[in-house]
Amino acid sequence: MATIEKVDVLITNPTRNFVTLKVTTSDGVTGLGDATVNGRELAVASYLRDHVAPILIGRDPEQIEDTWQYLYRGAYWRRGPITMAAIAAVDVALWDIKGKTAGKPVYQLLGGAMRSGLLAYGHASGADIPQLFDSIREHQAEGYRAIRVQTAVPGLGQVYGVAAAGSTAQSRYDYEPARPGLRPTEEGWDTRAYMRHLPTVFEAVRGEFGPEIPLLHDGHHRMTPNQAGQLGRSLEPYDVFWLEDCTPAENQEGLRRVRELTSQPLAIGEIFNTVWDYQTLITEQLIDYVRSAVTHTGGITHLKKIMDFASIYQIKSGFHGPTDISPVGQAAALHLGLAIHNFGIQEYMRHSDETLSVFETSYTWKDGLLHPGENPGLGVEYHEDAGASYEYSPAYLPVNRLLDGTMHDW
Repeated sequence: MATIEKVDVLITNPTRNFVTLKVTTSDGVTGLGDATVNGRELAVASYLRDHVAPILIGRDPEQIEDTWQYLYRGAYWRRGPITMAAIAAVDVALWDIKGKTAGKPVYQLLGGAMRSGLLAYGHASGADIPQLFDSIREHQAEGYRAIRVQTAVPGLGQVYGVAAAGSTAQSRYDYEPARPGLRPTEEGWDTRAYMRHLPTVFEAVRGEFGPEIPLLHDGHHRMTPNQAGQLGRSLEPYDVFWLEDCTPAENQEGLRRVRELTSQPLAIGEIFNTVWDYQTLITEQLIDYVRSAVTHTGGITHLKKIMDFASIYQIKSGFHGPTDISPVGQAAALHLGLAIHNFGIQEYMRHSDETLSVFETSYTWKDGLLHPGENPGLGVEYHEDAGASYEYSPAYLPVNRLLDGTMHDW
């Protein structure tokens, strides 16, 4: 019987920091898992290297469920993004090994394909309406059938999700909002100005691009439940696919107020880590889409359980997939999304060429659809020599303040 013989934590920075777990068995099979937590990469790397790796040596790599429970229940200190990202990395690496050992892609081990490909959405943005229109057209030319719409707010400076000069002349803010440095940059915010402006943006976009294209929007936790309900109601005439993260959802009961005020479809969960974060939201049908990432929600094993739970209440997936999810994490999401019945849509931002020189992928993008490919396991290979040439560099997501200086949600 093969056992886990070696566990390596690999850190690289090909235009942004990634943490990758590499598990090697005694018969030489390797598996990869994504453990990236944007702005807290070294914390999860230490958790893996110092606390998880030593207790994995000698374990049976086939026992994925038992290992998951061992790491979750055995630690005593449960949940949280660092713990759950570490568990996710182990879980995904073991699924990768199991697929390679079986000679099948992971989605086949999860029950097989439910669809021919995964509808994905991209991120269009602009400092004004003409720039936004140009960005939407660029995304359509790249094959996107569904598009997230973000725009600057008159009177404010840089705001979340709108393209701007990034850390290098070749990067854009909506490509990677984490900025290199020892402390976060600060942005200013005015919720009332945003709520006045956004309906005019969707009115313009629908007038230019018609009723068929699915349009999405991310509120990024910045509204109270009352404000979120009001905004959702004002967007209803424009058939928005979803309003994402309309209010901080740690207080799950707050979504009851949002539901009272609007029929707007709601997506929440990219900063959630376990099924307990969703319990009220799912059982009371307060959301329409689960936004978690495999990387941050305990891996394929746990997120599949969340989606099975959600399916009882006709809630679909909308898995988190920006560029701070590594190609390993993205591949894991594609395998899971292809296999579950209640898939909804997949977020997709293409990684930089530098990143793809480290992570060799086999997933495909064609006619607006993603597919994880047919290679055994996840279908991602990590080139360690290339990864070692990109050293870790501190980078942080921005923080947000109201115009009077009060700290606000980013």
